[in-house]
Amino acid sequence: MKYLHTMVRVGDLDASLSFYCDALGLEELSRYDNEAGRFTLVFLAAPGDQDAQVELTHNWDPETYDGGRNFGHLAYQVENIYETCERLSKHGVTISRPPRDGRMAFVRSPDGISVELLQHGNPLPAAQPWSDMPNVGEW
Repeated sequence: MKYLHTMVRVGDLDASLSFYCDALGLEELSRYDNEAGRFTLVFLAAPGDQDAQVELTHNWDPETYDGGRNFGHLAYQVENIYETCERLSKHGVTISRPPRDGRMAFVRSPDGISVELLQHGNPLPAAQPWSDMPNVGEW
């Protein structure tokens, strides 16, 4: 058995690609438009790790998605959690659970998908402004 990917439905493909690629740092691996089915599939992965993919499914006909907490979250290991959160913030992403401990943070995609960020190796020393930031919303 081999893990292939996690699929999440997205309402605005451009906003989602901006979040997952520009802000979070994933790379687009492939894209498939199905005119008969009226949907687009976009496969993403972290640089150098194509074994753990995220499939964005965009249905062309408008739908409202409410993820709820039954999905859980996507999780990515990062080299520097503070730099990653800073990049996300510069892209307008709210850091729902800041990395106060130098180890873990949570953000949400434009469609409300929770994304956990975990520091590679040992936690980084506590640093401002992160160490004093409160949680915001759900994570």
